[in-house]
Amino acid sequence: MTEVRLEGLEKLIGRATVLHPLTLTIDAGEFFVLVGPSGCGKSTLLHLLAGLDQPTAGRILFDGVDVTDMEPRDRDVALVFQSYALYPHMTVRENVSFPLRVAKGTRRLTTSAVEHEVRRVAEFLGLEGLLDRRPQELSGGQRQRVALGRALIRKPRLFLLDEPLSNLDAQLRASMRAELRRLHEELHITTIYVTHDQTEAMTMGDRLAALNHGSLQQVGRPDEIHDAPANVFVAGFLGYPSMNLLAAEIRTEEIAAGPLHFAVPQGLPEEVRQCGVIVGIRPEHVRVERAESHGDGVVPGVVRLVEPAGPTCWVTVDIHDRQDHVAVTGTSVSGFFPKIGDAVSLSVQGPVPHLFDPSTGRRYGSV
Repeated sequence: MTEVRLEGLEKLIGRATVLHPLTLTIDAGEFFVLVGPSGCGKSTLLHLLAGLDQPTAGRILFDGVDVTDMEPRDRDVALVFQSYALYPHMTVRENVSFPLRVAKGTRRLTTSAVEHEVRRVAEFLGLEGLLDRRPQELSGGQRQRVALGRALIRKPRLFLLDEPLSNLDAQLRASMRAELRRLHEELHITTIYVTHDQTEAMTMGDRLAALNHGSLQQVGRPDEIHDAPANVFVAGFLGYPSMNLLAAEIRTEEIAAGPLHFAVPQGLPEEVRQCGVIVGIRPEHVRVERAESHGDGVVPGVVRLVEPAGPTCWVTVDIHDRQDHVAVTGTSVSGFFPKIGDAVSLSVQGPVPHLFDPSTGRRYGSV
């Protein structure tokens, strides 16, 4: 197992900064996820780790050894691409065994040893009956397992996965997520996984790092980031439906986000009280009921969108007399599933909402 340390790693292309100076430690044996929107620098960082690209500044260390200028073949890193990158003219056996067949010097194995390793990896990945087929004869999930097998057969010190599931259908993605976690638990190879899918990030990673515009936004366990997002970007990007983010005013004894009102939390800095804030409310903390519901804290609205999700549904509600809309997870009255255009009542349940600085986007804290 290998610890990865990045120290002030930066990447410029021309005058454009693709990756701002980044310092980060990935623990040995960890399944670490890099998550963010397209173009945020995730794949660039992965290519720097693999040695396919060189940083403009900073260092990359594997177990304390500087590998920044080391050739890719000498880093003992396996990279799995989004496109599988299989050789179409080769069989599964030839694709999987390729890294061993081209090895030189002391790393070169006999033909029988190579075949033994191929059989071992094929059995581990369920490819035994596919070894004589070519890639065009395989399904997307089977091709993905072949690409994984070609990487695993090298027994690398570091496993890099660049959006490997994005070409698969939803059901197959779910099963492959479970398969990748199983592989990691059995092999204990330090794994760095790149994705723009927040569901993959939140369900797969021991820890994750959120990136945006080449800058590191937050690092932590999925539950830590969900419960205490560092800023507006992280709050809105991670979690589905996204956190509701509403402009609000701080009054003497309450925070007012249009018709939604909350008590001012104790310990709120005085400078915060002098300006507006952004209120963040998780959809699971919003209760939706029939329009006849009344009482303190109940806000009327009209259903804008309904997304059925099995026994529950995700609802987006327009709040009367405002441009804002609020996402709600589930229905809180048995048998009540709103339809588009229905009049409903909303109320906020659970913890007091998150507060964010409107000028910097920084979170004041979970209060």
